[in-house]
Amino acid sequence: MKPAAPLLQLPVAPDLYLRRATTADAPALYYIIDRDRPYLRQWLPFIDFSQEVGDTEAYLKYVSAPGNTSDLIFVIVHAQKVCGLIGFKGIDKLNRKLEIGYWLAEDKQGKGIMRRACQTLLDYAFGKLRMNRVEIRVGVGNARSSNIPRKLGFTLEGVQRHGEFLNDHFHDLEVYSLLRSEYGAGTQV
Repeated sequence: MKPAAPLLQLPVAPDLYLRRATTADAPALYYIIDRDRPYLRQWLPFIDFSQEVGDTEAYLKYVSAPGNTSDLIFVIVHAQKVCGLIGFKGIDKLNRKLEIGYWLAEDKQGKGIMRRACQTLLDYAFGKLRMNRVEIRVGVGNARSSNIPRKLGFTLEGVQRHGEFLNDHFHDLEVYSLLRSEYGAGTQV
């Protein structure tokens, strides 16, 4: 029997890396979701649907399935502990574009973890995947999250009205983009 291939791992900093998510990460991720539920629920529509470890496991099973070519999801590991999720969604190889989505444990906020993780994924998207366009969508009013694409040199293209159903209402999303030709120009790392 052939040994399993090592999981894709992307170094970010000495104490920070991204590792391809697997179903084995479900308990750690669900623990964060459940512990930080009031905080995360403000901006993430999936929180109310994550009521047990099995819900998180089902999501990870879907995004890591061999036939799924539209998602590439990583756990964020800081100081040897899983503290969030980041990845590519809506990978469109024909048009060479994708979206980066992310969330981070409340106690890890404000440390530059997500900005550095996004920078690493930008390197991967434009370098390894040869993408031309990367988008990040952020809930209007989520200042912490919108600071990330701004600091990374993204352009605010506009607001997608009622872009997402959040808990019991629709809310608007800021749409940011970065093109391959702009990559590196004005980036604050």
